[in-house]
Amino acid sequence: MTKKHALPQDNFFILNEQYLTLDDFLPGITQKTLELDLGCGKGDFAVALAARYPERIVFAADVMMGRLRKVARKSERNQNPGNLFFFRVEARHLVSIILPDNSLDRLHLLCPDPWPKAKHKGHRLLSSDFMMQIARVLKPGGVFHFATDDVPYLEQGTANIKGSGLFREGGEISDVADIKTEFERQWMAEGKAVTHTAWTKIG
Repeated sequence: MTKKHALPQDNFFILNEQYLTLDDFLPGITQKTLELDLGCGKGDFAVALAARYPERIVFAADVMMGRLRKVARKSERNQNPGNLFFFRVEARHLVSIILPDNSLDRLHLLCPDPWPKAKHKGHRLLSSDFMMQIARVLKPGGVFHFATDDVPYLEQGTANIKGSGLFREGGEISDVADIKTEFERQWMAEGKAVTHTAWTKIG
């Protein structure tokens, strides 16, 4: 078992460059309803989700430690019921290595950087191979929730999701439709549309 590297807060975990399974630091956690906000940004969505569903476990993952600390303070101000955990980790490392098979009920990827320049194509998360990893970590019938304001990225991501053959279109996200990330509020204030899509894992 890899030793846990926690910050002073017990709900912070630094996971880069190590192999760690969820049960290593939270025994029995995979028996609960789990939701992941992948690339949580300023954390508005994760904090609100955790407060709405205190019986669930919510993971807020981001590679920026300073950003995660701000989310934690926001959670404390919101009197979070103690079900929100913070992962400082690169998204691909978390989904491809750390998370066990069939562990998540929902994975939220909301307004990620589309990396629009051709030379940055390798940074885009919604590649065909990443679809396989998302399907791996979702429970049968689990939901992948993807939102973006970038039309080309939406079209490319949708094509990759459909092309994988691992998901059917549709899934339950109506219960979080009113929760907006800081990026979505910004885009909406500028008159941009943010499209939310839901995909259910087949099998």
